[in-house]
Amino acid sequence: MSTQTKIVVIKAKEIIYTGIFLVLGILLIVLLFGMFGKGKRKNNDTQTTSKYVPGVYSSTISLGENTLNVAVTVDSDTVSGVRIENLDETVTTMYPLLEPALNEINNQISVVDNVDDITYSKENQYTYIILNQAIKNALTQASASE
Repeated sequence: MSTQTKIVVIKAKEIIYTGIFLVLGILLIVLLFGMFGKGKRKNNDTQTTSKYVPGVYSSTISLGENTLNVAVTVDSDTVSGVRIENLDETVTTMYPLLEPALNEINNQISVVDNVDDITYSKENQYTYIILNQAIKNALTQASASE
């Protein structure tokens, strides 16, 4: 048996191209596992959840002998509007700042991200505090009923 030496010629271009394709293949596999792995599915499910359950939620406030319902309309991520139900003439006479405060809150609610960011004047701060707390109570119901 005669052994003859075989010479294999590999060009440098072929080695470089093969190395580049191997690195790209490994990166593609890592990327696919990262995108479609089990851990990522759980995170994607939590990202699609909304902040609130859409609907109308109410909270009560007591002003003297009168009990009023503050109804808060909520979309999936924002507060659409606030209104006071069973508001009669006696309450508006006794508490004249109630309606202007509610109108100002409705004007600002679409602009701010959080109910705490609503600004108010010092003259009628107590009215705003009462309405703000009622809105927060209603929003707690909206987020807790998911």
